[in-house]
Amino acid sequence: MRDFFIQSLEKLIGIIIVLMGIGVIIGFLGITFGGGYGPYGQSGGLISGLLFLIGGAIYVILMGGFMYLGVGIYQNTLRTAKAMEKMTAGQ
Repeated sequence: MRDFFIQSLEKLIGIIIVLMGIGVIIGFLGITFGGGYGPYGQSGGLISGLLFLIGGAIYVILMGGFMYLGVGIYQNTLRTAKAMEKMTAGQ
């Protein structure tokens, strides 16, 4: 049952990362071609859109990396525990 939840978490993380990437692209398009004004009077445009795209991409990479890091720590700990059990069973 534990493996089911860990595998489900990995799939959920993948889906979340894809949705975050889609959100960044939609935000980029909205800022670049929306033609509206921001909350502080600045208008959109290509430069603002590119800044949002770069910042959003960095955010998606960092958050995805941290989420996968957590799952990777669990998997490494599990492999270490299994290896230790195998070593102690041989003595």
